[in-house]
Amino acid sequence: SITMASKAAAVLLLVYLSGSTFGIKLTGNGYTDILIAINPEVPEDPVLITQIEEMFKEASRHLLNATKKHLYFKEVAILVPPNWNKGNYSKAKTEVYDKANIIIDEPNKLHGDQPYTLQYGECGSEGRYIHLTPDFMLNDDVSKYYGPRGKVFVHEWAHLRWGVFDEYNEEKPFYLSGSIIEATRCTINITGKYIHKRDQRDCTTDPVTGLYTEDCVFYPDKQQTTSASIMYNQGLSVKEFCTKETHNTEAPNIQNRLCGNRGVEEVITSLSVDAGVAVVPTPPSILPTFTVVQCRQRVVCLVLDVSGSMAAGSRMLNLRQAATLFIQKIVEDQAYIGIVQFTATATIREPLTLIDGEASRDKLVGSLPLSAGGGTDICAGVLGGDGDGAIGDAIILLTDGESSINCQKRVNESGATVHTITLGPKANIDVKELSDISGGKYHNAADGVDSNDLVDIFTSHTTSDGNLTKQTIQLESTGLNMIGWFNGSVSIDRTIGNKTSFLVIYERSPPDILVLSPFTRTYDTSHFKHDAPAKTLTLDIEGTAETGQWKYSLLNKESTAQSMSMTVTSRAVSDAIPPVMVKTHMSQQSSNGSKPMLVYAEVNQKGVPVILADVMATLKSDSGDQYQLQLLDNGAGADAFRNDGIYSSYFTELTTGKYSLKVKVHNNDGMARFSLRRHSGALYIPGYVVNGQVVMNPPKPPVSEDDLQADVGSFTRTVIGESFSVLLPPGVPPPNFPPNKITDLNAEIEEDKVLLTWTAPGEDMDQGTATAYEIRFSEDSDLLRSNFSTAHLVTYDLSPKKAGSPEKLSFTLFSIIKNGTTLFFAAKAEDKSFLKSETSNIIQVTKIVPKAPVPSPTDAPDTSGIEGINELIYHSLFFK
Repeated sequence: SITMASKAAAVLLLVYLSGSTFGIKLTGNGYTDILIAINPEVPEDPVLITQIEEMFKEASRHLLNATKKHLYFKEVAILVPPNWNKGNYSKAKTEVYDKANIIIDEPNKLHGDQPYTLQYGECGSEGRYIHLTPDFMLNDDVSKYYGPRGKVFVHEWAHLRWGVFDEYNEEKPFYLSGSIIEATRCTINITGKYIHKRDQRDCTTDPVTGLYTEDCVFYPDKQQTTSASIMYNQGLSVKEFCTKETHNTEAPNIQNRLCGNRGVEEVITSLSVDAGVAVVPTPPSILPTFTVVQCRQRVVCLVLDVSGSMAAGSRMLNLRQAATLFIQKIVEDQAYIGIVQFTATATIREPLTLIDGEASRDKLVGSLPLSAGGGTDICAGVLGGDGDGAIGDAIILLTDGESSINCQKRVNESGATVHTITLGPKANIDVKELSDISGGKYHNAADGVDSNDLVDIFTSHTTSDGNLTKQTIQLESTGLNMIGWFNGSVSIDRTIGNKTSFLVIYERSPPDILVLSPFTRTYDTSHFKHDAPAKTLTLDIEGTAETGQWKYSLLNKESTAQSMSMTVTSRAVSDAIPPVMVKTHMSQQSSNGSKPMLVYAEVNQKGVPVILADVMATLKSDSGDQYQLQLLDNGAGADAFRNDGIYSSYFTELTTGKYSLKVKVHNNDGMARFSLRRHSGALYIPGYVVNGQVVMNPPKPPVSEDDLQADVGSFTRTVIGESFSVLLPPGVPPPNFPPNKITDLNAEIEEDKVLLTWTAPGEDMDQGTATAYEIRFSEDSDLLRSNFSTAHLVTYDLSPKKAGSPEKLSFTLFSIIKNGTTLFFAAKAEDKSFLKSETSNIIQVTKIVPKAPVPSPTDAPDTSGIEGINELIYHSLFFK
């Protein structure tokens, strides 16, 4: 429990604690600060914690072997849900659900109990989290179809930590290596049998493709003489990753397509976050240590700058408007909120207050500061007072000040999470360090009502315990400086509708307002609650808001322009229906311009991807420059996987400054659907060969396509990501980037010609239009990878199209291709500055001449004179 008197003051003003910092670290050879979080839907079970610990102990041994005695797991924190009450759990410090590296949650419709890792793309880049289910952890009859839990976890850890990918391919299980049919695997030395899964006969070949027929399955020997690879089949006796020497560069798997045909070990040692890490002697014990912690009631302290510079313009008013929304609509019941203001010293305006009704919220709103004046000492605001007790609490620090920051060490030693907001172009960006070392968020806000930045930032600080039905979801956020009418619309979909609210903020005088529900209601200005001092009008929809498109209109009655904004929020329609959620982030939080940045937005409903939505990102610098990017889920350019619900684009217009990120997602045309595209994950093992006999596992549980093909319905979401910064070296002009790597080069047959297709890259990554293509082929795939310019050149007449457009090129190679010949193709794009992209994914084309059918003795005589078939069929393998 939390005492409300003198201790409250200490909690509010002091971040003078002991604790941890955010992010996985490699300390010596051991990984520390690993966070595994259990979702609130998972029933309390002490056995689950025991199983987690046993899995990590086993995984530590496997990881040590897989990395040639270099790496192991050292320290792990287990975050249990707030609703667990049977154990003696320590109070969490900076550990929160949203920052977890591993999540244990009930199965979703797409993956079931399959362990998987959410990866956003680039080879060598860290993933977002590993997903495991309670049944996988507790039920041996479930986990046995994936292999030993510890080895499965090492498979997923490689996805998460090192950005490598699966070496199997369920969509392309076989390929031709010359005239030999091989299973898609690594290494090529993995042995086994090719068996029809229905009758256990030897597989037969499809005369058209030259590959085994669809019902053929490769069953590996459970005991292998080769030692690799865990990224192919983690259930075998293999214990290592594929090396540069043992990697199968021909296999049509995602590892080859996205990592330039590099082996897993090569990616780890040359591209990953651990590349170049010095190896130190391994300690005698490699067993990890564990702490079990729990986030209880949320405690948030607003630490607000009221120095003289905050009196400029409408900063104090904008602060009050955004903080009021946070207190009234965003913070959940049973949380504690306190308010501190600071200049050169700190003052408590309101001690910790339990949110237990409208009266407590109104009291807090009434305590928000109204005026500003005095100097600025940011650390005084964060570290003022004395005492102890803020472990596990959150601080939202807002400042426009330029004062020096000298309290990093004390925050680094704290158990509080510090979220920082800098307001205006002159605020000291060093304040971001306080967030970086405590696991908090950093945002930069522009001045003015029409930006709506502060409102968006405070709205983003919703609860993060894993229960999505408690979170406030922002649907709309838009602002304009305008005369006359300001019109817009927002969609309420079937996953939300409770506690729906429309907030209008104006600069000088209240506008006339009209809100039309989809069917029955019209709301005008009289239905809105007017807070004249705060210059806000609020409409709360009773009960559950109608599903469909809501339209709104604001009329500025003044003869001169004024700024106005509209914000719409809602919550889940019920505890049983998870809402469609959107998250966005940049590939990195700071840049020196040496490489382009990527913008990501993830759209899903409890892990099931939502595809075919319209996703637009707005990036705004503190100097006022604004960039709009359409994010795509097309498997090309910045986007790694088609139809996985992760929308991406490159950001190449890099100039020095602080930037904000805002993403709007619409499905007004009703095209959006759920996707069947799974994320990277452990292979469901079809069976093994044991002592020469095939031992089959039950078929993999099917995905209900009826559920996933359902129309998502019209929906609207608006989210922000953390702000980021660009700092170019002095005197260095903005960078010029080459076209992006082509990752979806494919081949098909068009009569007697080879047809190549791909998605056009841009002049600068995936922006603009490239100048030319260089397409080459060879009978040696390694030549294309290691010495592209020496391979045979394809001549063509093709002008590149705008980035994102489909490209197509057909040609004949009769003088080169004979029956059974295999050729490999790859491409590069070039821009007007003669900068070339990386070599594309490599595709394989094999010429197959089907044998003439053998007539049956009972067939009637054939008088057509046809003695055989002389059709040329090319078999192509796209490295998916």
